[in-house]
Amino acid sequence: MRLEILEVQGSKSSCYGHAPSCGDWDYTRSMAIPMERRLLYIPVLHIDTNLINARQKLDTVNQLEKWFADGVILINMSGTAHSEAQAGGNPQRSRKANQQIFTVTPHVHPDEARFKAIEGVLFPDGAKDENQRNDVRIVADAIHYVAILVTQDGGSKSQPGGLLGNRDTLSKRFSIQILTADEAVIFVREEIQERDDFNRRIVHEFGGELPDWTGKD
Repeated sequence: MRLEILEVQGSKSSCYGHAPSCGDWDYTRSMAIPMERRLLYIPVLHIDTNLINARQKLDTVNQLEKWFADGVILINMSGTAHSEAQAGGNPQRSRKANQQIFTVTPHVHPDEARFKAIEGVLFPDGAKDENQRNDVRIVADAIHYVAILVTQDGGSKSQPGGLLGNRDTLSKRFSIQILTADEAVIFVREEIQERDDFNRRIVHEFGGELPDWTGKD
């Protein structure tokens, strides 16, 4: 949505000693001021396996999924997380995983430098099993796509490490953003508020109509 605005510019005070005729310049130009679209200008959210939300009992994940359905945000899964969600033979979990868009990037190999660097942060003594190696791959995939990784892995008294417990170091090393589902909801709400406030300022200053979704997301 764009508003066309006529802007008149040019005066002697704006010439600052340029051409002598500068003070005589009066010109009119059309400037397009775009309102913000509904889809936020934020990275895609990568949902970790532990937030697959097959039974729809996680309120914050339900909210993220609603925003995705409404076209406010983008949600993907890494191919690794998608495969993990399919494992175990749970039909409800598999069905939910199959509703997700997932990446098809080739898995980072344990011998690759990127894998080793992430592994060194998450598991200083080395990844012990496939689950831990998958954690490394999930982080690597989010880094590759410049995505926000949303997880509930780690950062608790029972599991002080994990993805959340090491997210500050991962952020400094690889510029990756890792959030809990609660934090992701807060982040998106702040972005929605900024979007709607911007559009309201445009309408207040220049006229026009707000999109019908304003204030509803």
